[in-house]
Amino acid sequence: AQAKAQQMGVKVSISVVDGRGDLLTMVRLDGVSWRTAGISKGKAYASANFGVPSAELTARATSPVMQAFMLSVPGEMVPAQGAVPVLRDGRVLGAIGVSGAKSEEDEEIAKAGVAALQK
Repeated sequence: AQAKAQQMGVKVSISVVDGRGDLLTMVRLDGVSWRTAGISKGKAYASANFGVPSAELTARATSPVMQAFMLSVPGEMVPAQGAVPVLRDGRVLGAIGVSGAKSEEDEEIAKAGVAALQK
């Protein structure tokens, strides 16, 4: 993911979480805004907990169930485009979340990270 971001010439934070959404590792590229770190983790948390790309959760963010879940984990979840789950045999192993570029670019970088893990 870091190589993809550098290739694209964007400054981002990249977070990798386990299947529960707990942070395993994070990298903030030089010059990226401080707030991108928490956002990248929140996107990854959302993707890992629901097993789908975080972009799919954006439309559901206002539903009562989603609102209740977000209240139960205050500040942990960011249901916005930019994270994808890491899946193996249909099981969620974790997720990679990215923040700092355009949402579509964040997701592209996250997908590159997942692809590198699955080689």
